[in-house]
Amino acid sequence: MEFKETDLKGCYILQPKIFNDKRGYFVENYNKKTFFKATGLDINFVQDNESRSQKGVLRGLHYQLGEHAQAKLIRVSKGKVLDVVVDLRKNSQTFGHKFSIVLSAKNKTQLFIPRGFAHGFLVLEDNTTFNYKCDNYYNKDAEAGIIYNDKDLNIDWQLTSNNLIISEKDLVLPEFKNAKL
Repeated sequence: MEFKETDLKGCYILQPKIFNDKRGYFVENYNKKTFFKATGLDINFVQDNESRSQKGVLRGLHYQLGEHAQAKLIRVSKGKVLDVVVDLRKNSQTFGHKFSIVLSAKNKTQLFIPRGFAHGFLVLEDNTTFNYKCDNYYNKDAEAGIIYNDKDLNIDWQLTSNNLIISEKDLVLPEFKNAKL
C-alpha cells in the first residue's frame, strides 16, 4: 500500500495494491501494522459505517466535538464521490484549509482523516456505497457541522446547487466563522 500525506498534516491518501487475475481481484484495504509503519499513528478503529446514496446527494460537512472527535478511514466500494475535508484544528498551520479528492470503486483510493477535521462528500454516481471506519464512537450530543456552501471555504462541489440533494439538517448548518470548534 502506498501512503501520501496531503497538504493537511496527518491527512493521508492511501492507494492499496490490487492483485488482478482471471478470477477477479484481491485488495487489502487496511492493515494496522502497515498503517502505523507508514504514518506513525496508532489508530484503533472501533466502528464501521456504510451509506448508499444516489447521484447528487451531498452529506456534510460533519464532525464530532471534543472528546468525541473521530479519525476516519474512508473508501468507496461501489460508485464514485468527491470527498472533502476541512482542517478545524485551531493550532494547525492549515487551519481552515480544505482538501478534496475523488474516491471510487474503480480507483480504490482511500483517505485517512485525523481527528479535528470536518468531512463531507458529494455522490457522483447513482447507487454509490460509501464506507468508513471511525476510531471513536458516534455521539449525537457531540455532532456539529458547517454549511456546504460556506463563502469563506469556497468549496467547488462540481455540481450546481439545484442539482444537489441535501438533508434539511445539513441545510441549516452554520458558516465556518460561526461553527462550534
